[in-house]
Amino acid sequence: MPETVAAGRTWLLSGPTSSYALHVTEDDVLVHLHWGPRIAPADAEALAAAPPPPYWPFESPLDGREEYPVEGGPRFVRPALSVRDDERRGTEWRFEGHTVVGDGDGDGDGDGDGDGDGDSGGGELRLRFRDAGLAVTLHYRMRGDVVERWTTLANDGATPLELLRADSATWTLPHREGWRLSQLHGRWAAESRLVRSPLTYGEKVIGSRRGHTGHQHLPWVALDTEATEESGEVYACALGWSGSWRIAVAQLPDARVQITGGAGHDDSGLLRLAPGESFTTPVFAGLWTDAGHGGASRAWHAYQRAHVVPDADRDRPVLFNSWEATTFDISEEQQLALARRAAAMGVELFVVDDGWFGARTSDRAGLGDWTPNPDRFPSGLAPLADQVHDLGMRFGIWVEPEMVNPDSDLYRAHPDWVQYQAGRRRTELRNQLVLNLAREDVQEYLWQQLDGLLSSAPIDYVKWDFNRCFTDAGWPGDPYPQRLWVDHVHALYALLDRLRAAHPHVAFESCSGGGGRIDLGILGRTDQVWTSDNTDPLDRLAIQHGFSQLHPARVMAAWVTDSPNTQLNGRVSSLRFRFVSAMAGVLGVGGDLTGWSEEELAEAAGWVALYKEIRPVVQHGDLYRLRPPGLAQGGPSAVQYVRGDETVVLAWLEAQRYGEPVPAVRLRGLDPTASYECRETGEVHRGALLLHHGLRTGLRGDLDATVIRLRRI
Repeated sequence: MPETVAAGRTWLLSGPTSSYALHVTEDDVLVHLHWGPRIAPADAEALAAAPPPPYWPFESPLDGREEYPVEGGPRFVRPALSVRDDERRGTEWRFEGHTVVGDGDGDGDGDGDGDGDGDSGGGELRLRFRDAGLAVTLHYRMRGDVVERWTTLANDGATPLELLRADSATWTLPHREGWRLSQLHGRWAAESRLVRSPLTYGEKVIGSRRGHTGHQHLPWVALDTEATEESGEVYACALGWSGSWRIAVAQLPDARVQITGGAGHDDSGLLRLAPGESFTTPVFAGLWTDAGHGGASRAWHAYQRAHVVPDADRDRPVLFNSWEATTFDISEEQQLALARRAAAMGVELFVVDDGWFGARTSDRAGLGDWTPNPDRFPSGLAPLADQVHDLGMRFGIWVEPEMVNPDSDLYRAHPDWVQYQAGRRRTELRNQLVLNLAREDVQEYLWQQLDGLLSSAPIDYVKWDFNRCFTDAGWPGDPYPQRLWVDHVHALYALLDRLRAAHPHVAFESCSGGGGRIDLGILGRTDQVWTSDNTDPLDRLAIQHGFSQLHPARVMAAWVTDSPNTQLNGRVSSLRFRFVSAMAGVLGVGGDLTGWSEEELAEAAGWVALYKEIRPVVQHGDLYRLRPPGLAQGGPSAVQYVRGDETVVLAWLEAQRYGEPVPAVRLRGLDPTASYECRETGEVHRGALLLHHGLRTGLRGDLDATVIRLRRI
């Protein structure tokens, strides 16, 4: 529970190793006091009593100090809140009071999304402010050392209000020299690549104006001054929103740094609040640690497994996906032939990808018509699903519910159900248009279609795709069409929540042409995410390295596909290298098994069996990034997972140069006083020596890989 001190004007929230403090002055200015190592209430009171820092002429005494900057008054920083009514814009609020509650968000579930379906627990601090008819509530909740923040805006007045910008939170960092910014950037097939660069004066803005989270940036930033992988201060923030978003990192003229973020990419208008309406922003979570970037990652992973991802304590099964084997040319008999080979390999979940429904013989038709193609599945999906179950596997399907092809029964019946601008050409990307999920009739149609589908056959898993960005985000006839950007995401969340409640045995994977919709918001409703359409095992090492900065292996789907890699680069790699690369997350297989030799199938079965042994450690253990991928550094790259007495090391050698011996890999997270037995060789190693001198991997040549299991004895 947060700790409240100083007669209701100073608040201190503390986790196991960190604290967060804020204060409301007598002039009703909400100022930030502290974010960092754990402090006592007396320390927070001392910070609140300290005189404000001096400021230069032409600067604001508020800039860089305020906890949640609003537009209006003597402020020049980027506002977190910008409001307009018929007469004026800006906010001039007064403090009304605070409450401390046991549940996280007032909806009875504790997950901050307002839907009443999540876990409870944690203590929440609410600060209430008012500006005439606008009521503003700032929410704070400490979960471990992660601070969750979000904002509720309610129109209690008699006239409508326009929210031009309503960010979830602003984070203020302490004075330091030489800040360095970490971010995850990319594009399709090259997502989640980590880059670190000096933070300079001015603003660095990342985000998406595409209607979904986007391949270009994950909604996460981290700042440090001299942190390494395992030591030094790191401040990190992550946004839980699956639509357009923006995070701005600003180094102000006096060198202070603030991070502001929330839904929407610009300030052209988020939504309109009629009298009596309210809006709750997504959660913008923050984390401080002095355990380096690796410590920050492990804290983020633990937070998501405990508070974000549904059923995160359950192992995710090994899956086979039929897409690369068949593309659109599928049939019940062909899928069953693949299923038999997958089952013999030890696969636990068989997924039929695109092409099973409507007139879907290419990407030009069928989206929106979610009934099995009668030529390919004359009796529906149930016979195939039953046979897959008889083989000892679960059964899954691919869908893309938010999209429609113009060549579909749905579009011919309801052309007005898509996003479009009146009088403009409807832009097609991938031969498809985006349905307007803000419409209640579209929401109800999708519910009936998907609920009927999941009720028609024993389906255990849904791969939910989203394969194009918003381009014509209009809603003719709606008085405030901008709201579809926000309402689309809320409708998506509500549909997933409703389907999960009606079909609790069904697992969901978020996909968006690979990694285009990965964030804390979608992860609160799905069991795993498709990391990238790029399945090349060497490329995936860098993608997975970046992904692991924020998200745990438990949600990171990774496939073994055919060699040569025909999708991207023609690279030839061994089954060993492909499997060990994919075993760093949730293992899947996506190759054409009918073209694999008996020797390859037998080898693959061995890797699947090994993965099942190490799966509890990989999916639920603490991750240590021992050496990052990349040829420039030379030597192997490696990751390590630790859970209880068990340790798993995955190591890859991209290329051995000049005949140089491959260096040993120093392990982490072990007890230096204990001994560890290697399950592959039977050798016993001293923990102190593994930590200081390292472990020889036995790697050599090009594109080699290995799995090493250690057990404390």
